[in-house]
Amino acid sequence: MTLPDPIIHPSIWWKPETHADRRPFLIGRNAVQTALRGFFAERGFIEVDTATLQISPGNETHLHAFATEAVAMDGGRAQLYLHTSPEFAAKKLLAAGEERIFTFAHVYRNRERGPLHHPEFTMLEWYRVGEGYERLMADCADMLRLAAETTGTRSFAFRGMQMDPFAEPERLTLAEAFDRFAGIDLLATVSASGETDRQALAAALLEAGMRVAADDSWTDLFSKVLVDRIEPHLGKGRATILCEYPMSEAALARPSPADPRVAERFELYACGVELANAFGELTDAGEQRRRFEHDMAEKARIYGETYPLDEDFLAALALMPQASGAALGFDRLAMLATGATRVDQVMWAPVAEVLP
Repeated sequence: MTLPDPIIHPSIWWKPETHADRRPFLIGRNAVQTALRGFFAERGFIEVDTATLQISPGNETHLHAFATEAVAMDGGRAQLYLHTSPEFAAKKLLAAGEERIFTFAHVYRNRERGPLHHPEFTMLEWYRVGEGYERLMADCADMLRLAAETTGTRSFAFRGMQMDPFAEPERLTLAEAFDRFAGIDLLATVSASGETDRQALAAALLEAGMRVAADDSWTDLFSKVLVDRIEPHLGKGRATILCEYPMSEAALARPSPADPRVAERFELYACGVELANAFGELTDAGEQRRRFEHDMAEKARIYGETYPLDEDFLAALALMPQASGAALGFDRLAMLATGATRVDQVMWAPVAEVLP
């Protein structure tokens, strides 16, 4: 089958008058990136650079990768992927003996484009060996303040919401958020072993006046509440750290020692924008394999495709020490800190639009 030639929309970011309008945002981006490199250097971190081409792009159900092909000198071929995150490579470095690392990595996600999404963007990831994920919460708060100080802004704003980047973030569990904004007892639908009760959650959504489709899974219902009822309220006035996700929604995080129904996972929100995702890292290779296989089965069911598992990564988990790690959408942070309204305004050379 021959695909039609792509329709390439006119790119205008390179026109001098457009670049002049964008340039203050771009200079601000560079300043924030320089400041963050200093932030990590002061704390004893090493900057690392991971390969973009990987055997597996990641194994989360709803992440979509760009595929490519490696061709050997003898004509042999093998499929590779552009990574959706540098996480697997970074954790291999932890297994190798590194203890504090960070990276500004270009990452690639298909099926994503809009004011907050771009097919190629910059992910800031950092890892701390031997430290809990609460330390990452403090890192996130410090980074918000540093970004604001660097660009000289006192307030972040997006789509009518404002917040003070210097204020201490609110910490809110998923159970508290579901109760506050939707009137739903989330953990009543999760067993002590982490199993979820789809019927119980569906009944709770109906009682809260939300629509439920017959083929909605527990995860689908969870996501509906999160997107429709909770996220619009997060990061208003001050940043929000949304934490203690149910185990089923934390594929690479370890269980909380306080409650096995939830994981050591948090997300950072500012002005309703998700900025960061962090874990107390799972190091049980067998459990990680089980989760990946489950997620790939779901991907096959929903999208009709799967990605291979990175066996080197699973092997490295046996050597990886206890650690915590976070991934922050750097372009989104730069957007908020500079007053831009789209992430592509803070990208020096955005990807051309090739789809109609």
